[in-house]
Amino acid sequence: MKYYYSVEHFVPFPQSEYGGLWNVIAESDEQCFDIIVCEDEDLNIGCYSKLRENISKASKYALLDSTESKLVTNFIT
Repeated sequence: MKYYYSVEHFVPFPQSEYGGLWNVIAESDEQCFDIIVCEDEDLNIGCYSKLRENISKASKYALLDSTESKLVTNFIT
């Protein structure tokens, strides 16, 4: 089963001053983490421990169809 995650995650200055929202389709919290880290390209490696916590608190919705796991969109201010 796949889930749609909406993850609020702080991204520090200079890339962002406030934070961001990552929308991801994944099978698990761990796969969601891996997708975000891959897209982030280790730019915010110091925030990854907090990212796991943010994923566990994220809104998560079960999907009815079997779409591929991927980053849907991200918005970083």
